[in-house]
Order: sequence, then structure tokens, then C-alpha cells
Amino acid sequence: MSEHGWTYKKLGDVCNVLNGLWIGKKEPFVNVAVIRNTNFSKDCKLKLDDVAYIDVEKRQFATRKLQVGDIIIEKSGGSDKQPVGRPVLFNIPDGDYSFSNFTSALRIIDKNILPQFLHYCLYGYYRNGETKRMQSKTTGLRNLDMKAYLRLAIPYFEIAEQERIVAELDLLQGIIEKKKEQLKAYDQLALSIFYSMFGDPIDNPKRWETKKLGQVYKLKSGDGLSTKQFIEGQYPVYGGNGISGYHNSFNMYGDYIIIGRVGAYCGNVRYVSGKFWLTDNAFQLIYDEKEQHPVFIKHLLTVLDLHQYANHAAQPVISNITLKEVKVLFPPLSLQQEFAEKVEAIERQKALVQQSIDETQTMFDYTMDKYFG
Repeated sequence: MSEHGWTYKKLGDVCNVLNGLWIGKKEPFVNVAVIRNTNFSKDCKLKLDDVAYIDVEKRQFATRKLQVGDIIIEKSGGSDKQPVGRPVLFNIPDGDYSFSNFTSALRIIDKNILPQFLHYCLYGYYRNGETKRMQSKTTGLRNLDMKAYLRLAIPYFEIAEQERIVAELDLLQGIIEKKKEQLKAYDQLALSIFYSMFGDPIDNPKRWETKKLGQVYKLKSGDGLSTKQFIEGQYPVYGGNGISGYHNSFNMYGDYIIIGRVGAYCGNVRYVSGKFWLTDNAFQLIYDEKEQHPVFIKHLLTVLDLHQYANHAAQPVISNITLKEVKVLFPPLSLQQEFAEKVEAIERQKALVQQSIDETQTMFDYTMDKYFG
């Protein structure tokens, strides 16, 4: 019993643990889809956009085929910012799916525990940092202490109460997901307006004047900064992927367009305003405001998909020499300003949607903490 009068059971008492598998060594084999760490989203949902299909031993697969209601736990992997222990709920009724040897699956044996409820409970433990305290690090890899994990306390509510809690959390998550889809739709609207006003910048059907990027803009890379230097601070640190931390000083002040230079998001374009630190993983784009509007520039470069100009090394990099050769449109400033006004109206609507997302997220966080905090 807890201070709330709730009854608890240990996770290991309500579940069996199944170990994952990988490529088979002994025939006969069977080709199956295998859930890996890359199929775990940050908010502990199952993603199926990059599922690996491999040949596994038929004998091993027979005992490791995933069933609806299984919960897959990331037991090895992680990073400094993302500890191991992410749980995802398997809810696919059809197909042959298993899970990799970097994961384990929990199969509920206590019929008084709903899989959706248990998933939210384990997600709550992950959100609160419990799994971070259970991980060890060897040879750069983080491993979850499964013995400690199976001692986690699971609240033991009546089925009807579990259903109510799950429905409440599902509703809030559903609202957040729909609002995020709205944001994507607004972004697509802005791109549609761009194509309508300026045409495809590659084909240039409207025959706008074109120039090489190096003739129109100047590119300047940011300054190097150790990760240890921006653990704390009031100014955002921008790299190729966006905000990567905060620093106690800044090297940029004003309104800028920055382009990711290194990494998976190299070529990523964003408009940044205020005081911030720009790392050498990104370029600062310097432009003439009398000839080009920043809103137009951002959308133009986004449509051009600058990532395609990166090299094909293990760590993608875009050089300023390559970027300067990219051809860009040069339509009249008045038309750029008209486009910017339309986009700014869309951004105002996006801000309202984002406010609604933030408010709903606060309610979701409160509800999670109330039951699983």
C-alpha cells in the first residue's frame, strides 16, 4: 500500500521477459520484420517507417514473435541526452514481427493489467528519470539493469479505473497529435503559396532572374563550442539541428538565416532572431535586405533542398564552395514582400495552434504525474 492507499505489484510479477534476437546462424530461416531502437520515438511510440527485415532462425522466432499488447523495452543504446529504457507498445495485429537483441519484450501474464495502462506507467518512469539511474555504461554503450527494472512498482487499479486513465491520456495525446498535423498543414500551405507565386525554383517556369547563391549571399560559419560550455546559460546555442543547448554568452545578435552545415540535418534552414550562439556546425547567411526578404529566402532555400548538396561521407557536410554554386531565384522585392505577408499571417495561426499544443501538453504532463509521478 502507498501513501495514497494504492496497491502496487512489482513489474516482474505481472510480466514475463523475452530476449531479442538478430540475424540467424542455423537454418531453417524465416524473414521477419524486427523492431529496433530506431523504431522508438522520443515520446515512446512505435515508428514503422524504417523497419529492418532479416533472416532469423525459425526455432528462435517461434518463441519471440511479438503479440499485440507486448511492450518492447530499449535495454541497450541511448545517449547523454536520451537514456535507455524507452518503452513502446506493440499494437500491430497482422504480420510477423520480432525485436532486436538490443531490446527486450514484456508479455503481461496478469490479466488484471491492461497493456495500454502498463505502457503509460513505464513511460512515466522513463519520463521521471528512473531508467537513467538504472543504466550502466560499457564501451560507449548504455545498458539497462533489467533486474532493477523488473522491481519497478506498478499501481494495481481496477480494470475500469485503468480504462478511464488510459482514455484520459489517449484523448490528450490525440489532441496534441491532431494539432501537430495542423502545423504541418500550415507549413504545406506556405509552400503551396510559394510555388503558386514563384514556380519551381529548379525549372523556373516564370523565368525569374537567377544568380548563383555566392553572388547574392555571403556565408560565414559559426564558432566552435564544447558541449561542456553550454550545459547552463540563458542564450540558445544553434547548430545544424537547431537548438542544442544554452550558453552564458552569445556571438550573434539580430535577425539571421542559418543553414545546417554538418550532420543528418545539414542543409536545414531556419530564421533566428535575438541573441544566440552559432556553432561551427552551421552557416550564417548574410543578405542585402534591400534586395531580398528573409521569409522568401528561407522558403526558397527550403524548397531547393540543400541537403542534397552534402557529401556522402558517414558524417554529411556541405561546403560553402558547393553552396555558393547553387542557383537561386531573384524575383522583385515587392513580390517577395507580398509572399512574406501571407506567410506571416500563417505564422500567426500557427502560433495559436502551438499555444493550444503547449496547454494540452501541460495537462498531459499533469495527468501522467498524478498517476505515475
